[in-house]
Parts: sequence; structure tokens; C-alpha cells
Amino acid sequence: MSDEESLPEDAEAATAVDGAEESVTEDQVAGDVVGAASDAAPEPELSPEDLEFSADEIITDEDGEDDEWADDDEDASPIEEFVEPVKEVKASDLEMNWYILKVQVNREKGICESLRRAVRMANMQEFFGDILVPTEDVREFTKAGKPKITKRKLYPGYIVVNMAITDESWFLVRDTSGIGDFAGAAGRPSPLSQEEIDRIIAAARPPKGEEGEEQIKTTIPFKVGDRVRVKEGYFQNYEGDVASVDERNGRIEVMINIFGRPNPVDMDHWHVEMVK
Repeated sequence: MSDEESLPEDAEAATAVDGAEESVTEDQVAGDVVGAASDAAPEPELSPEDLEFSADEIITDEDGEDDEWADDDEDASPIEEFVEPVKEVKASDLEMNWYILKVQVNREKGICESLRRAVRMANMQEFFGDILVPTEDVREFTKAGKPKITKRKLYPGYIVVNMAITDESWFLVRDTSGIGDFAGAAGRPSPLSQEEIDRIIAAARPPKGEEGEEQIKTTIPFKVGDRVRVKEGYFQNYEGDVASVDERNGRIEVMINIFGRPNPVDMDHWHVEMVK
């Protein structure tokens, strides 16, 4: 066999030797890693006693100075230090004022009762005072001329309430059926002055006469300038114009043309009727 024919066989032998060396080298590396892992000592388990700190190991303030961030209340959570306690609102701390409420016409009395009932149900009596319909006593006469005392509303469609304004009392009023809003600019409650409320109360309480009796007004269905006809008396069937009205005494003054001249005649208002 020639030298040229033996070369391939030598090359194959060399390749096999190199593969064996690489395999040995990889096996040695893997064995070394496994051996190192097995030689490492296992971590010991910690007992409860090992987790406790001794007095010497606890870091303290050696100077003994008070920490300005220390919590005086051991039971309080950190967030509670920054939350202010909610203060209870008491009516004694608020100012009671009179306010006008816009309500449905001809339902004033019923709405007052509904608001009083709502106040009692909400247990807010301390925030409310008087709730009333401004009225005055007047004397009316039947067709037969018999007098009777009735109440006449001073401000139809309005009631007045004495109360302390809070969010709760404001919503309670607004939530009552039949109440529109507070009288004031843009619906903002505007309290009445003492002079205004005194005038309303004075109108609801008729003045007393010399003998101490209340002088009740008389409802007169006529106004100055109305054309009336006398129904009875000396000037029966005469016509004239109403010149003045006296509600306190229930009398009117009528200008009647007598002998071509107008003459004022004073009479009870039920002695005349409207000219149609």
C-alpha cells in the first residue's frame, strides 16, 4: 500500500481521538459541578428562639432624647394621627334666623304641617323654631249681615320659618313636598331682618283698643274708585264711587251725587253692592 492511500485512515483515527478527548473533558466538568454542590453544607433551619433579638442587639436612642415623630398613642394607627375628629354640629352653636319659603298657593297651611312632621321624623327639632303662615284675623259679613271672624293670608304662596341653616336642615326643607325654594338671590337663603319679621308679626297680631280689646279688621270687597249702588237706607238705589275704605270699622265712604253735587256719605260696606 502506498503512503497516499494510508492518509485517510490516519485522519479518521485522529478525528476519533479528538472526539474522545472532548467527551472526557465535558464529563469531568459536569462531575466537578455535581461534586461541588454535594460538598456544600445545607442551610440550618431557624428556630423561634433564633428569631428573637436580645436587648444588646436592639438599636435604641442612646442620648435618651424624645423623638418628635414618636407616637404617644401606642394603639393608634399612623393614619389616625392626621385625621381630625368629626365635630358634632349643635343648634346652640348656630344662629337661628327667620327665612321666607316659596310654596304652592292655597296649600300654605298643609305644607307647614308637612314640614313640622318632617322635622319631628328627622329628630331635628333643635334646628327649627316656629313654622307659620303669616295671617291676620278679619271680620267678614254674610249676605244676611251677620259677622264672622276668619283668617286672611298676608302673603299668599309664602310661609316663614325660624331655623338654623345646615346642610341637613337645608335639604330637609327642600325635600318637603310643596316647597319651592328659599326666598333670596339665586335660591340662597336670605334671612329676614328683625324689622321685617317684627312687621309681619305685628300684622298678624291686631292692635288693642282703649278697653284692651283686639281691633280686628273687616274684610271689605270694595276698593277706592269702585262704582257701587246703595241697597238699603236713606240713599237706597243711589249710585256713587267709593272714596275711602275703613277696614278697622268695616265702613266705606261713597261719593253720591245729591242735587247735582257730589257728597260724601259714610255707611257700612254691606249696605252697598257692586254696579255690574
